[in-house]
Amino acid sequence: MPASTTSAERRDFLIASIATGFALAVKPVAASTIITDETGLKTATVGITAPGGPMPAYTARPANARGPLPTVIVIQEIFGVHEHIQDLSRRLAKVGYLAIAPELYFRQGDPRKYPDIDKLLSEIVAKVPDAQVMTDLDATAAWASSNGGDSKKLAITGFCWGGRETWLYAAHNPNILAAAAWYGPIEPPKSPIKPDNPIDIAANLKVPVIGFYGGKDQGISQDSLADMKKALTEAHKNFDINIYPDAGHGFNADYRPSYNAEAAHDAWIKMLAWFKKYGM
Repeated sequence: MPASTTSAERRDFLIASIATGFALAVKPVAASTIITDETGLKTATVGITAPGGPMPAYTARPANARGPLPTVIVIQEIFGVHEHIQDLSRRLAKVGYLAIAPELYFRQGDPRKYPDIDKLLSEIVAKVPDAQVMTDLDATAAWASSNGGDSKKLAITGFCWGGRETWLYAAHNPNILAAAAWYGPIEPPKSPIKPDNPIDIAANLKVPVIGFYGGKDQGISQDSLADMKKALTEAHKNFDINIYPDAGHGFNADYRPSYNAEAAHDAWIKMLAWFKKYGM
């Protein structure tokens, strides 16, 4: 935004950037879309101090929580923090977490306004540096610990694009207790601002990671998953990669035709159990 922008204009921009609703590129939404209500919850859009900030973020927590809450950072799909990511945050809040989903593309543009996925990928997603994402996630963790989150109980989960970033963050931040990566690419094409892939940093993982993948995913090969398992095993890392034979990419995205209810439900239960197992 221009340097002359007033505080009121910045506030309006912040609120608008985490508006409700789905990204244009995914409309019309499927009849299977799950809507989690806000009963018993406190939700809000906040601004997190970050380079080029404030960085917008959607938060959800139990309304009557007492004391610091275990926190889960939710990393968006390529479509940004649209309704599905907000809904997932509410689901986590319903089971007792402070869930926070930062808008990690806020410097590059609003992904919800792109009706064409190819343009979204080339004009926004491809321009987001991994190093920037790691810094923004650190800022998110810091915000949470100062705003009702328990700094000693932090986990992270991400979907698609966010699944890849989840793997990277699990090698970046030793202070998180556990991570859950949903169909995050293992070996996508690299670039100067995306120099490493999950398989490259497998030996550097600092926390336990559970991964969820579809056996029919056309973008993530079974060979790459086998290579990732091998790398993690040889590095003696704590991991659990789950592959659902009948599911494709985005099987947890209940608002899209890719949704596989059986796989999504099983993976969600396993993610919560993984978090609980490691102190969340």
